[in-house]
Amino acid sequence: MRAQIVAGNWKMNNDLAMTETLITELKNQKKTSDAEVMIAPTFTNLWAAFQALRQFPIEVIAQNMHFAENGAYTGEVSAEMLKSVGVQTVILGHSERRAYFNETDELLAKKVDTALKNEMRVIFCVGEELNDRKSDNHENVVENQIKNALFHLDANAYENIVLAYEPVWAIGTGETATPEQAQEMHAFIRKTLSNKYSNDVSDKVSILYGGSVKPNNAKEIFSKPDVDGGLIGGASLNANDFFAIVNAI
Repeated sequence: MRAQIVAGNWKMNNDLAMTETLITELKNQKKTSDAEVMIAPTFTNLWAAFQALRQFPIEVIAQNMHFAENGAYTGEVSAEMLKSVGVQTVILGHSERRAYFNETDELLAKKVDTALKNEMRVIFCVGEELNDRKSDNHENVVENQIKNALFHLDANAYENIVLAYEPVWAIGTGETATPEQAQEMHAFIRKTLSNKYSNDVSDKVSILYGGSVKPNNAKEIFSKPDVDGGLIGGASLNANDFFAIVNAI
């Protein structure tokens, strides 16, 4: 049985007071699904979030990390630093990191290696731009992102990898891939893994959908057989909306 996961990516939002308020609101929500629940606050609030949720079943995860163990990388954060404040899972390859910070597949492969070396779980993001979708090149783009960043790994590594499909044209735009489009791509991703490794590997990897998931569309998206949850952006900043999505699984 694949893990079902709903992870909230808070991006560059919420100062410390706002983080504490939102966490209090999250703790007051009633969870009716079996999904794993995660939140990714900013770096500056990870420790406070971890402390607030230490005895509560919401995992605090990181939005990014550097590939080096340490060194002269001003402004960066290492895997060891994240683990020292209770973080065991990191999001890598988000489309905003690729677009705004020029993160390449080769760089992301190094980050994945470092995370796995440090026994961290990785939520690895893939997804196409609108022009790729319109030109019917979306499958090639996603396949190459997976191959270039992950296919150097052995099969056992996938025990600690979750994939997240995020069509870039549906992030923060109000546009959403139809449930059928999401299922089609998730099935393609699973087939890509199966062709490289085995059905056993591909069947065990959780694949999340990210891209304007909201309470009113989550249930239909999550009902698709190859969609195992969501990587939630804006809606994760509202406790009621976020848990409506969690409980849609």
